[in-house]
Amino acid sequence: SFRGSPELPGRDSPFRNRSAAENLDLFRRMKAGEFPNGARSLRAKIDMAAPNLWLRDPLLYRIRHVPHHHAGAAWCLYPLYDYAHCLSDYFEGITHSICTLEFVDHRPLYDWLLGSLDLPRALPHQYEFAKLTLGYTLVSKRKLLRLVQENKVAGWDDPRMPTLSGLRRRGIPAHAIRQFVANLGVTKHDSLTEVAVFEHTIREALNHSSERRLAVLKPIKIVLTNLAPGEVLVCQATNNPQSESPTTRAVELTREVFIESDDFAEVPPPKYFRLKPGGEVRLKYACIIKLDEIVQDSAGAITELRCTADLTTRNGQPNCDKKVKGTIHWVSAEQAIDAEVRLYDRLFTVPEPGASEDFLSLVNPHSLETVQAKLEPSLAASAAPACYQFERLGYFTPDAKESTPARLVFNRTITLRDAWAK
Repeated sequence: SFRGSPELPGRDSPFRNRSAAENLDLFRRMKAGEFPNGARSLRAKIDMAAPNLWLRDPLLYRIRHVPHHHAGAAWCLYPLYDYAHCLSDYFEGITHSICTLEFVDHRPLYDWLLGSLDLPRALPHQYEFAKLTLGYTLVSKRKLLRLVQENKVAGWDDPRMPTLSGLRRRGIPAHAIRQFVANLGVTKHDSLTEVAVFEHTIREALNHSSERRLAVLKPIKIVLTNLAPGEVLVCQATNNPQSESPTTRAVELTREVFIESDDFAEVPPPKYFRLKPGGEVRLKYACIIKLDEIVQDSAGAITELRCTADLTTRNGQPNCDKKVKGTIHWVSAEQAIDAEVRLYDRLFTVPEPGASEDFLSLVNPHSLETVQAKLEPSLAASAAPACYQFERLGYFTPDAKESTPARLVFNRTITLRDAWAK
């Protein structure tokens, strides 16, 4: 190789001492499309014995007969990155060109190219720092493109993607991203940042800004047998307890309600404090209920749970301070609205998927689960970029692309707690 190695100097190209006139003629012909790919190239004439390999007559222009997404087939001569980088910075008025650490060795070439041209000063300067490498995440455009092309995700704005459009569609607020980056600071050492740190920042931001709502993702029906059909009890639910001046909204308790199927166990494990045969739980904002009967169909599947509501435990009633160990969320079966809810999770199963060439095999098969949920009716008119905390479940936002009043679609931004913590 003419370039040599870090230990050995390079060798001069046999074309290195061509005249300027001959080089200009060849360059015009290159630009005109006379030569095929690879037949000619333009190099900077620096020093083939330089200790820094990037100063050994680096390539500036090459021929590529490939249609350009803007210029079409009219252009076949393209600058290489190191040449385009410094000139683009200069033309755009950049003063501090921020690069990652792999460009440290490129800085002498950046400075040489700018210093060799007759350009009015001041000139830009390149600075390097470590890239932000986030656990369970890829940021390589080449690898992200493969995820899209091989249908591992549903496009560049898939809410599992680390693109700005993906993060926005997932409901992650811009100020949370800025706060995360500010908290990390700048370093000159490559390291892996735990994704839990990013997730904690998101939770902190959304906890303060998100209004609370009731939603049931995997419903099972409860019948409150001591409420008459059509009877409605109005309860007051807090919109955001983190607000300096919290407000409330009305939620209505009816004879039939839905609870999470995970909040019921026919044969409960030890220390199970949610609904079980003969057990009591509090319906949040409403009252305490007791399970009296489990109704099953002919195949043995549970169709409903029949309970008694202790109406004396409602807010303002004599036994409102009665304590039970379990509190669960609910929605009125008569008033609930339907929605598709997409439960997004980490896209990869290992902290450093980029370390493997077979990174596609590390895609988390459970990174998306879709459920048909029941939501409280106040969510009927919701639209992006609003974000809500579904109580006891996590933070959710209407999908900016697909959610409509006629067909609500919600994306889970993040769970309330780190489900991956050991």
